[in-house]
Amino acid sequence: MAKDAKQFALDMHRKWRGKIEVVSRAAITTPEVLAVAYTPGVAQPCLEIQKAVDESYAYTRRANLVAVVTDSSAVLGLGDIGPEAGMPVMEGKCALFKTFANVDAFPLCIRSHDADEIVRTIELLAGSFGGINLEDISALRHFEIERRLREVCDIPPSFTTIGMGRQL
Repeated sequence: MAKDAKQFALDMHRKWRGKIEVVSRAAITTPEVLAVAYTPGVAQPCLEIQKAVDESYAYTRRANLVAVVTDSSAVLGLGDIGPEAGMPVMEGKCALFKTFANVDAFPLCIRSHDADEIVRTIELLAGSFGGINLEDISALRHFEIERRLREVCDIPPSFTTIGMGRQL
């Protein structure tokens, strides 16, 4: 990449200060809408989901949320650069999900290379997402993590993107 292109990339990333943001889908403009979006109205969908967990896909944004997860051990051609340095790539992947598929994605850069810790972390967070996308994890560990997540995550196959961008 030419020096000017490198500087342009740095300038744009500094200007953007990240490539994604959270925007509310609920326009909370009145006390009545607030009472529905938060409390006490939010209790109703909570109770429905408690009765049938799959209702979380109907009453929340879960079906359209993907976790883009990395340990940053194999980021692009840069190698093991750490979670903070891997964040621009994960944000970029999230921006691609939104731009090309209208899917909301969140970067999760885990500060561990231990497969057990990574699997456990994702397992604990899986109830918040309709899909998990593993990114830039070194090959052998990536495949082990993918295999184990298929066993422990309860995300329906039609929503799952575990793996290197592959649909299950």
